[in-house]
Amino acid sequence: MSGFLSLLGWSFLPNLVTGWVQTIYYSITIRAGDPKPRPGTPRFAEHHRRIRILVVAAYLLYTIYEAHYDLQRGGSYYADLGVPLNASEREIKSRFRRLAALYHPDKASTSSDANAQDINDYFVRLKLASETLLDPVKRFAYERFGPEIHSWQRCSTIRDYVYRGAGLLVPYYGMAAAVMYGLGLLGYLDWGKYERWMVMVIMFVFEVHTVMRPGHPVLFEKLVNPLLELIPGNGAGQFQQTQHYLPFQAIALARKLSVTIAIGVSQIGPMLAADTSSGQIVVGGAKKGGDEEKLVREGLDRLEMTARGLDADTTRLLEVEMAPFAGDEEMLTSMKGKIKEWLVQNTIRADPMVRDALGRSLQKRRVDAPAGAKGTR
Repeated sequence: MSGFLSLLGWSFLPNLVTGWVQTIYYSITIRAGDPKPRPGTPRFAEHHRRIRILVVAAYLLYTIYEAHYDLQRGGSYYADLGVPLNASEREIKSRFRRLAALYHPDKASTSSDANAQDINDYFVRLKLASETLLDPVKRFAYERFGPEIHSWQRCSTIRDYVYRGAGLLVPYYGMAAAVMYGLGLLGYLDWGKYERWMVMVIMFVFEVHTVMRPGHPVLFEKLVNPLLELIPGNGAGQFQQTQHYLPFQAIALARKLSVTIAIGVSQIGPMLAADTSSGQIVVGGAKKGGDEEKLVREGLDRLEMTARGLDADTTRLLEVEMAPFAGDEEMLTSMKGKIKEWLVQNTIRADPMVRDALGRSLQKRRVDAPAGAKGTR
């Protein structure tokens, strides 16, 4: 649902917010009484182009922050127990005992029903987190595929979990490739289409590498997670401590960012080279003009070829009609004269412009002129 709302936001929010921001910009930068750029002028179109680029870039940054915030709010088993990602079995057991002493359901018997239920649910989550992290196989699978592993049946070894998780990647990327190819056939996503395919391949390789390697992704382990420690208060849960990204969180973040950045760049990219000299934002102006000229030239060539074909067909048809009179020069001369007279009477003289010219010529003649007089005076 959140993905659909994000796509819907990308569909209409940039245009809507761009109009608002442009109105506010003119009200601040242009003094009262001074003329404002009107729609349809090059200056208005150029301002609209620049503001739209800034709006899309700001919305792109917001969606990146939103993706990070959702992952942090969702938490992890490590954050629930308050242990680091490299915690040993002894540290996990010790931490669970201390938390169980505080949040055991027996201690919630004197609380209200609502509080007791919340404490009981929290204790169940802590117990599930402890059992998962104490089992090396489940711990490996949880770090790479998330809490969904608890619903996977007949998985008892690392190989079982890896095969099950890798089997989910093929339908996901197959559907994504089909959708991208279909949109390309319909004329969408023309800008940067090869880069999108390259990003999809990189994402697929990244996911396969992440779920199959024994450690965590190097990029997140060496760069992203240390940067998270510099952000105060980004943790969630009981202890409000900094949460490092686990492999399954890194995959979820990379998926959302790849889609969001692809949509954002597809809107920013064409605007960078857009032409506003006509008062309208023309994407790929020079190329578009060249394509239109080429199409017109091709249309004229096709029209000329059609006219030549019709002329040849008419000539052959006339020759067929005149075939019975071949060799009779007198008859041919008579028919040519009659055809010429018919053309003059029914085609040339019937033309409105010719009739109008003849009428104006007759009006200039003298009404009382004797027969055979020349001139109009």
